[in-house]
Amino acid sequence: MNAVAPWIEALVAILLVCSGVFVVIAATGFLRLPGFFLRMHPPALTYTIGSWCVALAGVLYFSALEGRLALHPLLVPVFLAITVPVTTVLLARVALFRRRLAGKADTPPSLASADASPPEEERSPP
Repeated sequence: MNAVAPWIEALVAILLVCSGVFVVIAATGFLRLPGFFLRMHPPALTYTIGSWCVALAGVLYFSALEGRLALHPLLVPVFLAITVPVTTVLLARVALFRRRLAGKADTPPSLASADASPPEEERSPP
């Protein structure tokens, strides 16, 4: 079995600890922010940075272990970069829909209802 240099192991450990720190920061922000829409964005950013730290640690460790460049750990953040924005938009749309059904006053109207009836100044006189 190939041995990995201690300085590579130390660098991998630092990247993994950084990832854990970013996840703790994300969880703290998630708990402290007051509303759903405020909770969506900041934790996603820190989770993304944390997943890149784990992926870079995996690339570094497996490249040193196998003696060749191993890029397969990078697939995880690439797939996250593709899927997380889609799910975030879907969650935001569902939350807006539910707020509109509940009749909350500070909810913006849907674009479909805004297109259905033009503003008063744009209507032609009868």
